[in-house]
Amino acid sequence: MLKPKTLFVLDAIGALVSAFLLGVVLVQYQAVFGIPIHVLHILAVFPCLFAMYDVGCLIAKPTNIGAYLKGIAFMNLGYVVLSLSLAFIHQDAITLFGWMYLFGEVAIVSLVAMVELRVGFTA
Repeated sequence: MLKPKTLFVLDAIGALVSAFLLGVVLVQYQAVFGIPIHVLHILAVFPCLFAMYDVGCLIAKPTNIGAYLKGIAFMNLGYVVLSLSLAFIHQDAITLFGWMYLFGEVAIVSLVAMVELRVGFTA
């Protein structure tokens, strides 16, 4: 089983990768993915905030680490709901590549959140 510290590091790295992909790469190739630029910018903000939360938890080293791990897990799940909601609102504009990216990210973030919850409830 993964340690909480390891999960915070992985979550922070993943969040920064997501923020970069959404805020830089997908914006540059918006025509290929079809996701409106304002939606990409909205979605990119949240991983930045999550990375700050993760780093804050790593620095602060709270005694009740499980509660903080559950916190980021629920934030990740909220992000999944937001991503899917925005995707379906803009479904007419999103291309196959956009859907592939979104579903891939949703799958990865959901999996990470489930692991975080499992570890958070046992930490």
